[in-house]
Amino acid sequence: MSEKIRVSIDPDLEDLIPGFLNNRRNDVVQIRASLLTGDYTKIRLLGHSMKGAGGGYGFDPITDYGGEIEQAALKQDAATVEAYVSRLEDYLARVEPVFD
Repeated sequence: MSEKIRVSIDPDLEDLIPGFLNNRRNDVVQIRASLLTGDYTKIRLLGHSMKGAGGGYGFDPITDYGGEIEQAALKQDAATVEAYVSRLEDYLARVEPVFD
């Protein structure tokens, strides 16, 4: 089993974090579906949204991966999109918010 990634989060955000992370898991599914149909506009918008939101909730890697996905979508680079979606998926599986 992979090691957990503990992230310190503002306790005021505790009610919002489960939904936020679940939405990012849904984004992974949507991006992969969009890769199959070649919908790079949707991929770019999802990446852009992640880039804007991740750091605000305390999840800087989500911001980083979102930016990389957005840029790869602009280039219609499916391999790079998939590589960063895989990294995002791994991160989401291992991240463990700690509210302190």
